[in-house]
Amino acid sequence: MKIQGKMFMWLSVFVLAMAVVYGVWSKEPAGTTALFLAFGLCIMIGFYLGFTARRVDAGAQDNKEADVADDAGEIGFFSPHSWQPLSLATGGALAFLGVAVGWWLLYFSVPLILIGLWGWVFEYYHGENRTQ
Repeated sequence: MKIQGKMFMWLSVFVLAMAVVYGVWSKEPAGTTALFLAFGLCIMIGFYLGFTARRVDAGAQDNKEADVADDAGEIGFFSPHSWQPLSLATGGALAFLGVAVGWWLLYFSVPLILIGLWGWVFEYYHGENRTQ
């Protein structure tokens, strides 16, 4: 993770330089603000990765003589089938549509979001997937 942290820190330096150059040349506040916010996001991610890299073991990406196979293995557990993201996406789409069309649409979207969120959190506490 050390190399990723360094990459984001260098990216933040580049984005900061581009934000200053863009701000001076264009005198346009929206794009300049967006670039400064991107700089802040790069700094946060780079600091987090650098901070975390000190507390975990060195990975294969930190070893200059590592092979691709050294980083092989299980990445994590991913749910093989779940209908909850569909409910959350539908509810979220209706909620954002409610901002454009009318706030009354939130009465239909909030229950979908809550059902999807509840189902996603407790997906592996009941039913056929309880033992996973």
